[in-house]
Amino acid sequence: MNIVFDLDGTLVDSAPDIMVAANRMLAGEGLEPLDLATITSFIGNGLPKLVERVLRARGIAQSQFPRLYDEVRDFYNAAPADESRPFPGVPELLAELSAKGHRIGVCTNKPEEPARLMLSLLRLENYIDVVVGGDALPEKKPHPAPLHLTFARMGEGEKIYVGDSEIDAEVALAAGVRFALHTQGYRKKAVEGLPHEFRFDRFEELGPIIDRIASETAAA
Repeated sequence: MNIVFDLDGTLVDSAPDIMVAANRMLAGEGLEPLDLATITSFIGNGLPKLVERVLRARGIAQSQFPRLYDEVRDFYNAAPADESRPFPGVPELLAELSAKGHRIGVCTNKPEEPARLMLSLLRLENYIDVVVGGDALPEKKPHPAPLHLTFARMGEGEKIYVGDSEIDAEVALAAGVRFALHTQGYRKKAVEGLPHEFRFDRFEELGPIIDRIASETAAA
């Protein structure tokens, strides 16, 4: 089976390091920091969109975006995993899935280089077969092209996408693949407001879901 995961808010609780990078930029501008809940609410459409939202929240002219985006990007790329951690159960689940012969991919709006660096620093990279970042194509999620590309690079097999947000639900629907919703991630809407076939609170619950899909596929 080909199992593709979103990264931020799904495999990794990455908001703390994103907050640090954004607040370092704001400090350089002599402005007050933003709290974790606010930064988390800005995550989902890639770092450029997050920086746009930070500037708007602090009343900074969007004309300053190119300079300040570069600052946030450089701060973040230098330390993408100082405070970030995999969600509980993620390393164990990835090890289990890999041992069972499933192919594992990551499809993220984060650029590929910092995504790979994060996976390496958090010791998850050895379980991941394919990484498609937000700079791989002109389109970003929720456009289905990045998810299609990820699955294409993984080869033939039953497909399931695992994510945590409105964007993930939308891209799975657009790509026509089964979607499992991580309910403890960075979504803004109620669980019931997101289209999904499966949902789970803890990663210990996802393994049995995948086992069931694999059994159904084998029996078909």
